[in-house]
Amino acid sequence: MNTELVVGLVSISDRAAGGVYDDKGIPALEGWLSRALRSRWCVETRLIADEQALIEETLISLTDEFGCHLILTTGGTGPAVRDVTPEATLAVTQTVLPGFGEQMRQISLNFVPTAILSRQVGAIRRHGKSATLIVNLPGQPKAITETLEGLKSADGKQVAPGIFSAIPYCIDLIGGPYIETNPEVVLAFRPKSALRPVVS
Repeated sequence: MNTELVVGLVSISDRAAGGVYDDKGIPALEGWLSRALRSRWCVETRLIADEQALIEETLISLTDEFGCHLILTTGGTGPAVRDVTPEATLAVTQTVLPGFGEQMRQISLNFVPTAILSRQVGAIRRHGKSATLIVNLPGQPKAITETLEGLKSADGKQVAPGIFSAIPYCIDLIGGPYIETNPEVVLAFRPKSALRPVVS
């Protein structure tokens, strides 16, 4: 079994994919993961347009061909006509995990009332004997960090957990590698029975 976490990062934007402006989603995600993960990991990145067929094809390729354990998408989750990331995600997955979207919206509502317009989803794609967790994140780097890390008080204490706290255990449950995080960034939560000795 591969003990290295394989992460797919997909930025979905017509204008960034078309070269109108530089993509900020993938650099933000790579930077955050570099701070948050203690375990070995590697990444596959894709910058694509808001086309549902293309998004579906990309997600299938990253799971079935590249063996990603986790895929994080950014962009395309609003109510605009071209925002089809949730539809594409649900079309290629079998198991929906509503809590991811619920918690992201709850966190973002502390900052902007328009968080209720977001349609992010979390779901699992099963392919053969393997499975991949796919999570749609917001499009802005600041919102990406907030939803992954959660809310913290001025003295750094956790007020509301970010969604990444639940991701390592979810990866455990679907047969992926054991992920250790940097608790100063985000603390992975597992029941005591699922904890393993920390590898230094």
